[in-house]
Amino acid sequence: MADLDVAVEMPAPKVTERAAREINGWPMAALALVLVIVGVVLFVLGIGNGQGAVVVISILVFLAGLIVAGGLTPVAPGRARVLQILGRYAGTIRTDGLRWVNPIATRKEVSTRIRNHETAVAKVNDADGNPIEIAAVVVWQVEDTAQATFEVDDFVEFVAIQTETAVRHIANSYPYDVHTEDGALSLRDSTDEITETLSTEISARVQAAGVRVIESRITHLAYAPEIAQAMLRRQQAGAVVAARQRIVEGAVGMVELALARLSEHEVVELDEERKATMVSNLMVVLCGDRDAQPVVNTGTLYQ
Repeated sequence: MADLDVAVEMPAPKVTERAAREINGWPMAALALVLVIVGVVLFVLGIGNGQGAVVVISILVFLAGLIVAGGLTPVAPGRARVLQILGRYAGTIRTDGLRWVNPIATRKEVSTRIRNHETAVAKVNDADGNPIEIAAVVVWQVEDTAQATFEVDDFVEFVAIQTETAVRHIANSYPYDVHTEDGALSLRDSTDEITETLSTEISARVQAAGVRVIESRITHLAYAPEIAQAMLRRQQAGAVVAARQRIVEGAVGMVELALARLSEHEVVELDEERKATMVSNLMVVLCGDRDAQPVVNTGTLYQ
């Protein structure tokens, strides 16, 4: 059986931005004006003198003036012109002012200014499965006008969709809050790390459109309304537990210091039972929610 030759179609190389062939437009504007005026004058003289050849020349000169004028291209600051000649990319004009290019070229205007895009508040599940609300803003700019024009249909819409996708992915990858002290990242506490990760992911997603991400920030982050109260009580309970832990640690240190000072300065000799009673009293005083009421013992501990 004969071997079959299979032709593998290679993907077309991406179109990247390059400078277009263009010159200063003011001399060409003056030339176009002169040609139009000369054409009009010759036409009037040819008609008046009955010279058909002069009339034909005047028409040609007038048309030449119009063709030259058709190549004039104004470029505003912060904008670029993407040129196409007979369907092929012919370069990009970034120099502002009046420029002149091939008159048959089509010129699409692309903004190169810095833009902001703020996503709508989206309800997603975080890494723990809790429903949260999240929104972000991304600051971006067109870096390659050729890719922005030819690689995607609408680069503005492309950036918007990819930004929303990246925000949802980041929200799904991290928990809203971490309730342990293992150093794990969370959306609420690890703002700088999450922001850097978000910018990196958005940049990778919009790179095909020739867009550069300057900065991105999370602008809204909250639990969904249906679990907000429950999570608030959980946070409050966690705060109370953490505060109690700090209080107990401090109280233990103060009790140790008090016993050590009493023993060092030989103020009083305490046996194990008296030490236990003193520790109990100090812990009650230091860890209690209310002010302690002193009780004067007129007897002895063993009575």
